[in-house]
Amino acid sequence: MKLSLTVSGQPGPQPPVLVAHGLFGQARNLGVISRALSETRQVLAVDMRNHGESPWDDRHDYDALAEDLAEVVAAHGGRADVVGHSMGGKAAMRLALTRGDMVRRLAVLDIAPVAYDHTQDGIIEALEATDVASATSRSGADTLLAEQLDDHSVRAFLLQSLDLKASPPRWKMNLAALRANMDNLTGWPESGTPFGGPALFLRGGDSDYVTAQGEAAIREFFPQAVIEAIPGTGHWLHAEKPGQVAPRIVDFLNG
Repeated sequence: MKLSLTVSGQPGPQPPVLVAHGLFGQARNLGVISRALSETRQVLAVDMRNHGESPWDDRHDYDALAEDLAEVVAAHGGRADVVGHSMGGKAAMRLALTRGDMVRRLAVLDIAPVAYDHTQDGIIEALEATDVASATSRSGADTLLAEQLDDHSVRAFLLQSLDLKASPPRWKMNLAALRANMDNLTGWPESGTPFGGPALFLRGGDSDYVTAQGEAAIREFFPQAVIEAIPGTGHWLHAEKPGQVAPRIVDFLNG
């Protein structure tokens, strides 16, 4: 699948950096990392399938997401450093475990190579229950969505994926496919060859996404992994502490 791609920075002696966002997001969500990297590297920030400007498809599992990323890498020299958050982090890990020749260095934000027992169906139900077709502004859509979701920061994140220019306005997410594939999204395929290259795992210090079990799985699949916590941050550590997260990733990938 040909993903929508935002290219920044210039090609140089080092391979490009591929940046993959999380569930319900789009390339711009990791903009602080892309901008920092693009000062010295070419950056390929993708909208994952069923998100943003990328095509929709009924299939949404980590092998499919990794194949999508592999196509981007193949079209840009065949090897890349890869950064991923949450769902994008799992896709990046899957790429490293199935096509290790394509990945030079790997950076993963607040996710582990394990199955999770949480579900995001509640968010999908809230989005589907909100009549965004009647919205004329993002603030108006926020008022409507607030009837379903209390958390302002979650609403602000989700509303970045509202297409107000469409007639009528619509979500830039294939909610039906994401709901149908929720078990794939929260799950994890057990196969794969351990990735022997350098890997950095940053977790939110206040997040419960990377547990002791998750750290053990990281070390099993990524024997060179460095695991670090960013104090005072949750799952969205790059948004909460960009001044710490972005430079750490730049230093690691350029190291």
